[in-house]
Amino acid sequence: MFSAEQSCWFVRKVICWRAVASIAWAVLLLPPITAVFVLLSRFSLLHPIQSVSECMSFLTSASAIFSFILLCGVIIMVGFLNLEYYTVIPTIACSKIALLGQLLHPRQFVNSLAHCIMGIIVAWCCAIAIGGRYETIAYPCTPDDGADSSHQMCLNEHHFILLLTGAFVGLSHSMLGVIYNMNYVPFLTVQQYKYLRFKGSLPSLVKCSATQALYSVRNYIVVYFFLGYIPKAWICKTLNLHLNSSAHPLDSIAGLLDLNLLYQLWVSAGFLLLTWHVTLLLFRIFVTEVYSFPVQSSFTEDAHQCLPKVITGKQPMILKFLALQDLALLAQHSPLRRSEVFSLSQPGGHPHNWNAISKECLSLLNDLTQRLIAYHDTVATNGRAKALPAGSERKTSSETSSTEDLMSPRPTFLMKTPASVFARSIVGASQSPLTAPFTSPDPDSPFASPALRRLTAPADPCSPWFGTVQSPHVMRRLPKLWSTPTDSQVNGSPPASPASVPSPKQEPSKPSLLAQFLQNRKEQVKHFLAKRVLIMYLFNKLPEASSQALFADSQAHIWALEGLTYLVQASFSEDQFGVVQTALPSILGCMLVLQEAVDRHFKLPHASSKPVRSASSLGDSTHKTLRFALRATLKTAIYRITTTFGSHLSAVQMSAEHRKRLQQFLENKE
Repeated sequence: MFSAEQSCWFVRKVICWRAVASIAWAVLLLPPITAVFVLLSRFSLLHPIQSVSECMSFLTSASAIFSFILLCGVIIMVGFLNLEYYTVIPTIACSKIALLGQLLHPRQFVNSLAHCIMGIIVAWCCAIAIGGRYETIAYPCTPDDGADSSHQMCLNEHHFILLLTGAFVGLSHSMLGVIYNMNYVPFLTVQQYKYLRFKGSLPSLVKCSATQALYSVRNYIVVYFFLGYIPKAWICKTLNLHLNSSAHPLDSIAGLLDLNLLYQLWVSAGFLLLTWHVTLLLFRIFVTEVYSFPVQSSFTEDAHQCLPKVITGKQPMILKFLALQDLALLAQHSPLRRSEVFSLSQPGGHPHNWNAISKECLSLLNDLTQRLIAYHDTVATNGRAKALPAGSERKTSSETSSTEDLMSPRPTFLMKTPASVFARSIVGASQSPLTAPFTSPDPDSPFASPALRRLTAPADPCSPWFGTVQSPHVMRRLPKLWSTPTDSQVNGSPPASPASVPSPKQEPSKPSLLAQFLQNRKEQVKHFLAKRVLIMYLFNKLPEASSQALFADSQAHIWALEGLTYLVQASFSEDQFGVVQTALPSILGCMLVLQEAVDRHFKLPHASSKPVRSASSLGDSTHKTLRFALRATLKTAIYRITTTFGSHLSAVQMSAEHRKRLQQFLENKE
């Protein structure tokens, strides 16, 4: 594995420059957006020509240039936050309390505070652009205002409510970013040029900004109506300002029914959100642009930048995703680069490129299979460890031998039946924390019971009970120990050693009174909290959330499937050395086991229901339907291999279950 300095070359040389380019384009688009906002805020139906001339004169004034400089600084800061907080794997909260924890995270608090400050700056620039009664925060008091002296200053509540609108919209935008995963950077299925992608997304972007601004202003008016006196009193005390007693306060019904005020708040909020959404959209477009990695390099110092090395890396994730995307496009559209994948190393004649790529793709698919198995086992037991049935202690020696055969180490892809995957996890792959307690408990673990340690502890050869039968219960628990050598050879396991006979002297120790007391108290607290509606509302699992979180990174698995199967398809006519055909049994076995795991997952509740897409947010919802895309891609990938090789697959070594499942694809019955 290459060093951390080498793994950061992509972020330093590619991602940062792409982010800078997106910010530059956002700044270039700021003048026309600002001009449209000034026209909408100052336009008058009774005097259209005069309104246009006033807008033109304002755009060339010194105050407009200063406001534009501040807006450019805000755009740069928004672009920096996009670069800092973006992710290619969405964070999905499986409960209300988990979502609340994300909203109250210190990192999110800093993000929300920054958006509030930037919202106030943009709102101040909007107030300068609107002019009139919104331009300044204070004005000299008059005798009609109820002030004692004309030298005192009164609070301009219209300017103040506009500034608070910017802060509220910035805060709500930051919160909605967490709820709707707006920092998630999706990859398009169909590749488009940057200009066409931006042009196609612009109408929905404007509609989304206007809709979200309308909802934000509605919520803000409600909050200001009940709590507006608090910031108003604070600003008056801080700046030594007075309130105009002759005018209706804006935190009243009469004050908030001003249509011009509501319109200006909505237009200003829409302008703020539109500039931020444009910056985010440009960042997504530039960052997800296809990057072509070299398959092999003639210089050793550039080897860490080649596709076989990059694709095996873990961090940063954007680098791995772009490498898998390049692999899928390479395998489908580039015969010249495919030939480099199929080539042999010189000297030595080893297919290092193909081995590295295929190994990483199969590893990704195996990891997803293990996650699905662990999730299914957890759901099947309702989150608890599976209890042994009453008749499990009366198994015959042949049943025990077959179980031990399933647990014996063997290659991952040469399993006899895919059904055994759900009975025991694949040995040789990394054990999941959810499946480890159900498959092979560790007797040395501090969580192992005394009975388990007694069963697995070696017997003392000096004991008078050594080599004799102590209890019929031992035979029922470990019938393998008493099978004859002939039976052992038939079952495929070596003869049992008498040294593994457990000692019957030790009795299971009872828990102490303190442990029983604490356990009872724990159960009482859980029972008490389970009756509280608010607690259950916060801690209950959200529908579909667990399934969505399980497939949150499935875009990488989709590209791995496409890249692997397109390479296998092309190898039928392009692989001169036959490097792909040697791995064909492993590839088919891995994909068939994954397909059975996916089919089993879709039989669970909420797994097959498609979520409703929200049109009022810029948050991408493609991660909610990744499981459907993965299922379709997996089935298409298997069909791609069967239609290419056809009857030649009968010569591939695989188990009877796999062959029966593959025959369904050969006959187009899946």
